Amino acid sequence: MDSSTPLNHKASQETLISLLQLDPSPIDSPSTDKELPPLPEEEVEASTDTLRSHPTSSTSHTPASPSAIGLSGSGLTRVQRYSSYTFTLFAGLHMANTSLIPLIYQSVPYSEPFLLMTREIYQTRISEPLLIGLPIAAHILSGLSLRLIRRHQNLKRYGGETPGMYALHRANTSKTSSSVASGGSRSALRMWPPLSYVSISGYVLIVPLAAHVFINRVLPLVVEGDSSNIGLQYVAHGFARHGIQPWIAYALLLSVGAGHMVWGWATWLGVAPPTAWKKTTIDKQLRKRRRRAWWGITGLAALVAGVWAAGGLGVVARAGPADGWIGTVYDGIYKHAGQ
Repeated sequence: MDSSTPLNHKASQETLISLLQLDPSPIDSPSTDKELPPLPEEEVEASTDTLRSHPTSSTSHTPASPSAIGLSGSGLTRVQRYSSYTFTLFAGLHMANTSLIPLIYQSVPYSEPFLLMTREIYQTRISEPLLIGLPIAAHILSGLSLRLIRRHQNLKRYGGETPGMYALHRANTSKTSSSVASGGSRSALRMWPPLSYVSISGYVLIVPLAAHVFINRVLPLVVEGDSSNIGLQYVAHGFARHGIQPWIAYALLLSVGAGHMVWGWATWLGVAPPTAWKKTTIDKQLRKRRRRAWWGITGLAALVAGVWAAGGLGVVARAGPADGWIGTVYDGIYKHAGQ
């Protein structure tokens, strides 16, 4: 290359001026409708290796991050997943002795011994907390914690904690208010991750599940001191004495519970279509496959709910009230619940 060749300063200046004279283009609002993946596993491993190789300096200068102590998105996802395994085992046993066996025998007295036998598996002092209490608590708390972590990731990656993003949020909020007032669509900057149908059904399920546990487990222990007299006849007595209320509560428990478990397992197994697949799927073949998967999973959930209701509501709920002294005991228990 000839070093005596002069540089074209004019062209360089024109390029510089043209760059400086460009009008600023507006920045699109970041889309947070799609849930972000958890933080990369490499960061977790790197932070763990750093703590192992420099324990003194890391401990004295750097506070433990959520990833370093096992509270990352991936770790909580594992907690939520594995807690559903143990609770599914209990749900299968419970469905068998409260629905399938009564459906086969068409009699509550003949089905009671099977309930008593299976209760020896999941209602001991050790098995009940491990199979029921701890998995439910871990499942709910890990789900709530995952939403908080996803929101923190959105804020970190999109600069939600900066003054500029705060101003953008205020501007979008004011636009949203005006558009809603004028009949327009609601669109604003959302840092919270979107709720899937599985998550919504899980939050809805908390209410009837808590009521079911209170009526059938907590209340007999408080009133009678034990639950030796509590079985299918106790449930049948409640249906016979309290009109439409238990029908609504159990129908909600069975339908939402079956949908949540079936769709949750489909999600874990990777066969469930994305939440917004109807809006985002353009390819016809892919759309057809996802539609077929959606109908298959929904049909399976309806089948599970229908079989559970056939035995629980079709047989147990229609067995009538208990007679004699046991009926008086049941009335005393339900009276403490205000029923």
